[in-house]
Amino acid sequence: MPPALLTAVDSTSHVHLVFGSNPLAGARCSKSLEVGAIPILIAPESGSLHYGLAKRIEEHSIQWLKRDFQDEDLTVLGREEVDRVVDSVFVTSGGKSPLATHISTLCRRLRIPVNVADAPSLCTFTLLSTHNSGPLQIGVTTSGKGCKLASRIRREIASALPAELGEAVERLGTVRRRIWDQDHAAEAATEPEGEDDEAGQSATFNKLVTPSDAEAAKARRMRWLAQICEYWPLKRLAAITDEDVDAILQAYKHDSSVAPSADSKPLLNPAVLDARRNRGRIILAGSGPGHPDLLTTATLKAIRSADLILADKLVPAPVLELVPRRTPVQIARKFPGNADAAQEELHRLGLEAMKEGKTVLRLKQGDPYLYGRGAEEVEFFRGHGYEATVLPGITSSLAAPLFAKIPATHRSVSDQILICTGTGRKGAAPDPPEFLPNQTVVFLMALHRLKELVASLTERKTSPYPASTPCAVIERASCPDQRVIRTTLEYVNAAVDEEGSRPPGLLVVGAVCDVLQKAPQKWVVEDGFQGLDVLDDLSEGGKGGLDSLRERLVTPGLEESGDPLSRLGHAMVVTV
Repeated sequence: MPPALLTAVDSTSHVHLVFGSNPLAGARCSKSLEVGAIPILIAPESGSLHYGLAKRIEEHSIQWLKRDFQDEDLTVLGREEVDRVVDSVFVTSGGKSPLATHISTLCRRLRIPVNVADAPSLCTFTLLSTHNSGPLQIGVTTSGKGCKLASRIRREIASALPAELGEAVERLGTVRRRIWDQDHAAEAATEPEGEDDEAGQSATFNKLVTPSDAEAAKARRMRWLAQICEYWPLKRLAAITDEDVDAILQAYKHDSSVAPSADSKPLLNPAVLDARRNRGRIILAGSGPGHPDLLTTATLKAIRSADLILADKLVPAPVLELVPRRTPVQIARKFPGNADAAQEELHRLGLEAMKEGKTVLRLKQGDPYLYGRGAEEVEFFRGHGYEATVLPGITSSLAAPLFAKIPATHRSVSDQILICTGTGRKGAAPDPPEFLPNQTVVFLMALHRLKELVASLTERKTSPYPASTPCAVIERASCPDQRVIRTTLEYVNAAVDEEGSRPPGLLVVGAVCDVLQKAPQKWVVEDGFQGLDVLDDLSEGGKGGLDSLRERLVTPGLEESGDPLSRLGHAMVVTV
């Protein structure tokens, strides 16, 4: 079977007949409206109408004929300029019904394009899976062999393209059209206009410009534009701005009648575009609960490549040990009463560095969006013209219970988890959640006001927490000095008073605290963490997980150059 002829059809004001009332009919009507066509839906009123169709019918954007198909529909519902013949037909009920075959046969006889869902043999055209970005449209078809696969291929192609490519296509199209208009105007200006039109002659009136000179100049500029479109990287094309377009057109207008010289400068400087594309960047990344092995690969890459790192005060030292010696690190100077000022300082340092074209890594504890001001920082930098890249981190609210042998959920014990902050804005106490026996509650940033929190839970007017509710205080989760205090709400305050505090920490409340490890006394204290030692044992030659990572990622010679991974072995020696 030969390949199909792929075309782009201007469907403005075309009439599209859509048969059916299912979700596919809704999608076909939406696509018709998107391309400027007029969809007419034909479906009996007795059928179940998809809610998307019902909404558009209510908005009067779709005409609904509440009846079955009639043969004359194909020749009386169309546009007047084409003798009322409809422009396209979509049958959404599938190709197994006799009606679909009948409609397809009529459409072929009348040479009306017809598409029947899941019946390639009854179709004279198929719709492509399309990616739209302004004037740029990319369509993928599998010729009816697999619509889902076509969608995936389209997504893969679209994800590989610069986000601003559609705007660049629009701008380059403007350049091409206006160059053509200027050339056409210049040619018209050189034609004789009569003997009385001597007034208003330009200073170049007596300058000899041969037809070959004008043609050479025109050919040069069109060739220049064609070479840009053909050979420049797409990311460079996407960096073109409206100001660049104006500069190009001004330069073209200035010398449009003059033959180019050998030393003519390019109208667009590639180096300038590349520098613009490589402007300063901000990355927000989560450093995880503490152990450096729990960093994501993406965050590790950001640590290795950043020009400046702005780190939270609680980012563990083993993680900071991964920072290359050449990279400056600013630790947030946050302490009670100075949090806002410290945040403003980080913002200022980040903006100053980005204005110099540097890549700034904002390294946060845990996950950037979980009680970490991440969204606020994204909004701040966006307001100054920089769109942040946000990388997730393993949150301690899930990792800490896991390393303390506490399942966040467990069948027949807890089927939901609630993550709360123990400290509201400006230190205010948030409203405590009500007690649910099948719920696990994790309180972050709560240990400094543990007494007030426990009182608010056990003294609630409605649904108070029983004093016997199991709980656990988990501090410095995943670090070598991790500590777990297993107890109940009745004794947790006394336990922390006697054992002292080792921040950062969190409180887990719920019956899951007793599933794998139960405290036989009022409280039990467990010190130390060896949860990842098995990875060391599995590594070749008994080397640690980070040493093994170093062997995979670091090329020979980088260890002497101050590469961050060259110090991973030293970090492990200190912490093991």
